[in-house]
Amino acid sequence: MTTYYKGRVERAIRYIRDNFFAARSWEDIDDLNAQAQLWCNGIASDRPCPEDKTQTVNAVFLHEQPQLISLPDNPYSTEERETVRVGKTPYVRFDLNDYSVPHKLTRCTLTVLATLSKVTILNGTNIVAEHERSFAKAQQIEDEAHIKELIDRKKEARHHRGQNRLTYAVPCGAKLLEKVADHGYHLASTVKHLLRLLDDYGAVELEIAIKEALSRNVPHPNIVQNVLEQRRRKRQQPPPISINLVNNKHAKELTVKPHNLNNYDQLTSEDKHHDNTN
Repeated sequence: MTTYYKGRVERAIRYIRDNFFAARSWEDIDDLNAQAQLWCNGIASDRPCPEDKTQTVNAVFLHEQPQLISLPDNPYSTEERETVRVGKTPYVRFDLNDYSVPHKLTRCTLTVLATLSKVTILNGTNIVAEHERSFAKAQQIEDEAHIKELIDRKKEARHHRGQNRLTYAVPCGAKLLEKVADHGYHLASTVKHLLRLLDDYGAVELEIAIKEALSRNVPHPNIVQNVLEQRRRKRQQPPPISINLVNNKHAKELTVKPHNLNNYDQLTSEDKHHDNTN
C-alpha cells in the first residue's frame, strides 16, 4: 500500500516537471507562482482523471469536496521554521541570505518563520525583526533602524573607550570631565583634545595641567593646553611632535602609566651606604 501511494506521488512530481516546468521561463518567484496557479486551475484541473478517464480532475474534486472534512477553526501554521544562531555580527543566515537583527542579539539563538513573501525573526515569542523574503543568494537584507542603532552603539563605544584611556592615564581627568559636563561643553571633543595632549606631552605633564585648570575653576581643554605650553616654554623645550602610528591601532591607543621612581632612588642610596660601610 505504501509503495502504491509512493508511486502516485512520484508520478505527480514527474507530471509537474514535464508539463509545467519544461521550456517555461519566468521573471521572479511571484511570476512563477502566478503561472503555477493559472496552470493548476486550467490545464492541470482540466486533464482526465487517472482513475476515471470520462471525467476531469476538477469534476471529480467538485464531486468529492462536500464529503471532505472541513478545516479547523484555528489555522495551521505553514511557515518554514528554522532555529538560527547569531554570530559576532547582527545577522542571521536563512536560505543562503543574511537578515539583520538588533545588535543586542549577537551570540543569541533565534527562530526564523518564513513565508513566500516575509521572513519573521523571533526571540522566544517576541518578534525582533521582519523582512521581505529574498530568493536570491548571498544577499544582505537590512533594516535601516538596525544599522543606525549599530552605528550609534559603535560611536558610543569609541567615546567611552577614549574616556577610559584618559582617566586611566590621568585619574584627575574624570573630575575635569564632570566639570565640562556641568558647564555644558561638548564632552566628545574635549576627550579628543585631551587625548591628543596626552600623546604629545605625556601623563605626568597632563595631570599637572589639568589640576591647574581645576584650581582656576576653568574646566576647558584650551586652558589645559595653555598651561602645558607655558611649562614647555619655561623649560625651553621645542614643541612636541606627534607620532602617527597609522598601521598599528593598538599601539596608537596604548597608554603607559608612569610609576613612582622613589623605590629606585632608595635602592641607589642603599648601595651607596653599603659601599661606605665596606
